[in-house]
Formats: sequence, C-alpha cells, structure tokens
Amino acid sequence: MSQNDTRDIEGRRRFLKAAAGSVAAAAVLGGVPRLGQAQDLPHLSPSDPTATALKYVEDGSKAQGRKTPNDTCMNCNFYQGKAGAAWGPCQLFPGKAVAAKGWCVSHAVMI
Repeated sequence: MSQNDTRDIEGRRRFLKAAAGSVAAAAVLGGVPRLGQAQDLPHLSPSDPTATALKYVEDGSKAQGRKTPNDTCMNCNFYQGKAGAAWGPCQLFPGKAVAAKGWCVSHAVMI
C-alpha cells in the first residue's frame, strides 16, 4: 500500500468518526427534528387529489358508501389521532390531519 492510500484511509476514518459524533451529539442535544404532532399538521382538504380519489369527506354523516352510520375516521384502523381530538394523523394521508368525524372509502374498522 502506498503512503497516499494510507492517508486516504486515515482521512476517511477521521471523517466517519466526526460525522458519527456529530449525529450522536445532535440527537442528544435535541438537534434532530421532532416528528410533527397532530396540531402541527395541516388539515387535509377534500379537494386534495388523494382525498378526492378516496372520496374523503370531513363530515362522515354526509358520506355515501359507509357500511354503518358509525363509520368515521376516529374508529378506523388507519387513524392515529388521540381519543377526543377533532383532527388527527392518518396513515393514508401522510403529513396531513384528517377530521375525526370524517370518512373515506378506505375505512377499515379497528378490531
């Protein structure tokens, strides 16, 4: 191995150690961005292309195609909002909050 190869390897090792240390320090000091909370998420608009494709409505009582009158986002397997919250995250609409009383055609009853 040549002297240049040895310096390159040592330089890479120093870089990787520094990068790993920086990531660890950022995590410990809170420099890693936190995940969005439901109140921080923008509300899903019924005119959003994905919402339109899944026939999302903010008021499930006005939805056509529900299997039971009680089908709403708040009792759907994909809904991740807290009990009693008016809006919450949904796995089907990442980065958006859906109305707890809403509904879409992908509604899956929690078991």
